[in-house]
Amino acid sequence: MDYGLRGVRAFVGAASAGIGRACAEALLGEGARVAIAARDPARLGRAAQELGKLGEIHAIEADLDGAAAFTAVERAIGLLGGLDVLVVNGGGPPPGRMAKFDDAAWNSAIEGTLLGPVRMVRAAERSLAASGRGRIVMIASTSVKQPIDGLGFSNALRLGVTGFAKTLSLEMAPVGVTVNVVCPGMTDTARLRELDRVQAQSSGRPIAEVVAARVKAIPLGRLGQPAEIAAVVTFLASTAASYVTGTAISVDGGLVRYPL
Repeated sequence: MDYGLRGVRAFVGAASAGIGRACAEALLGEGARVAIAARDPARLGRAAQELGKLGEIHAIEADLDGAAAFTAVERAIGLLGGLDVLVVNGGGPPPGRMAKFDDAAWNSAIEGTLLGPVRMVRAAERSLAASGRGRIVMIASTSVKQPIDGLGFSNALRLGVTGFAKTLSLEMAPVGVTVNVVCPGMTDTARLRELDRVQAQSSGRPIAEVVAARVKAIPLGRLGQPAEIAAVVTFLASTAASYVTGTAISVDGGLVRYPL
């Protein structure tokens, strides 16, 4: 199937590793022109060098948890000459029980998890509307459908992102921009490995036992791979998904148990 992405201008956040990088790679594989952003200059440089073998890539050093989220997208628009696809992605908020977090921790989590996506969209909105085939795909988590123990910030704030996305899908439908959310389940990334380490440390269990219990809860019996999340993101960015908007799609191996 031709996804109609050749020459399309795309921005992918937090794309030096993990799901973001897989999304950039998949879009490049379909012929898109891609700008990626991440905060670590060394990792960003390595990713850009490797991804550059696949097609046109631009690297933007930016902390997407702060006000730089807006300027990163603005810079991508300048480098690409416009924008057709915005993949909103960023780091996850810290784990922990809600009672342990003070106002400063809440404000920091809100800045990164909720306001980061809002700023990226605000910077991209005009260019996407002018595109004629604008796509916004937000990477969230299955926590928006089924709360995850020990991830209170994610449970609370990613719901806000999903509500923002749904509202945005209604507001931008008249100019032909689709807005969707992809909700990865347990995916083999550095973020998940760090969560496993924290859980093992706090519970006093061996990390292998923590990992085994996590996998056992997944009906397909394995962790997801970043490329499997990226495949869904790429579809939603494509012309084939032109009638899909306002949805939140789980990519989780069956982890979420309710039927929708």
